[in-house]
Amino acid sequence: MGTETDRRAVVLYDGMCAFCRRSVRVLKALDWLDRLRCQDARAAAHLPACEVPLDPRRLLEEMHVVTPDRERAYAGYRAFRWLAWRLPPLWPVAPLMYVPGTLWLGNRAYRWVARHRFDLAPCEGGVCQVRQRREPG
Repeated sequence: MGTETDRRAVVLYDGMCAFCRRSVRVLKALDWLDRLRCQDARAAAHLPACEVPLDPRRLLEEMHVVTPDRERAYAGYRAFRWLAWRLPPLWPVAPLMYVPGTLWLGNRAYRWVARHRFDLAPCEGGVCQVRQRREPG
């Protein structure tokens, strides 16, 4: 948990999602400059302060990044694009993420992965409590 003086960006992710947890491990490995703090979005009582209201439902649908100044929050592909400039191994590809058409394509790809994340990385033991809650009884 960060402190009041912790000025790192906060990556909010679904802590009950195996795919999300794996993605966070990759982000942490790429964060050579310690610019990120990763936090489970399900801990709603401990969400970072942000000038932009954070929608708890959307936090579980796609990764969000709250900027260090706490003035902005980016979601989905825009969050990944913002992160690319802060993670040294991604610096070479960051400019390519702004080529015309990549925002549209990136958003579509990100949404597809987000919708299929439980199939891409099944929950431990093959039983996913998150999926069971999301599917109608």
